[in-house]
Amino acid sequence: MNLFDSHCHIDDPRFDADRKDLHERMLAAGVTRYALIGTELNSSRKAADYAAAHPGAVAAIGFYPGDSGAYKGEEDLQALAALSQEPAVRAIGEIGLDYHWEDNPPREWQQKVCADQIELAWELGLPCAFHVREAHPDMIELLRAHKEHLTGGIMHCFSGSWETAQEYLCMGYHISFAGPVTFRNARKLQEVAAKCPRDRILIETDSPYMAPEPVRGTRNEPTNVRYICTRIAELRSETAEETAAYTFENACRVYGLAL
Repeated sequence: MNLFDSHCHIDDPRFDADRKDLHERMLAAGVTRYALIGTELNSSRKAADYAAAHPGAVAAIGFYPGDSGAYKGEEDLQALAALSQEPAVRAIGEIGLDYHWEDNPPREWQQKVCADQIELAWELGLPCAFHVREAHPDMIELLRAHKEHLTGGIMHCFSGSWETAQEYLCMGYHISFAGPVTFRNARKLQEVAAKCPRDRILIETDSPYMAPEPVRGTRNEPTNVRYICTRIAELRSETAEETAAYTFENACRVYGLAL
């Protein structure tokens, strides 16, 4: 199988000790393409540089909601726009809203930073990779407010219900499934995976976070995307090879890559 991990952070220091071995494991597991994701300006530069140096990798750049306190407005938008000219940069992300952590920046500020980056993505003609945690109503409202300037993209590590997924699907977004879809108590998420149109499904690890079953609790890595692929195949009564093939194609399409 050829697998595309549509969202990971293997430039994270937690991989420093065995990154060379990790790449060998990825190839052995069939993970031939993957997306490295920035969370603020420095990590975005790092993701772009890393992707440029590694065949099969692409990068997304942007300010994650938890890091949006560092956002400087027009200065940072111009820096992101300049960085977007790197061939490896294929999306703006991960951007969005996260209301889970009390020490995150205020909701109104998160919304402004996200809105600014949506508009930047539209100007650049790039898709967005969205992080949304405990904030789906406000995210949907924000996307509706910018519906004339949406370029599509990904709802990363989706965590909502089928009803919420339908809202995003109607706006042209892809639903990306990470480790939680394999968890035993994730019935609502598994319902989404079973019902989602096959041309809108992506798979990811969000490495090094949220390792799937049967390796839950360990440091996650892109090789584990095969467990997510297999679980989705089971939920949809498909073969893992079939699921791998169309999720690979979907990710290539979203990131503007040739098959």
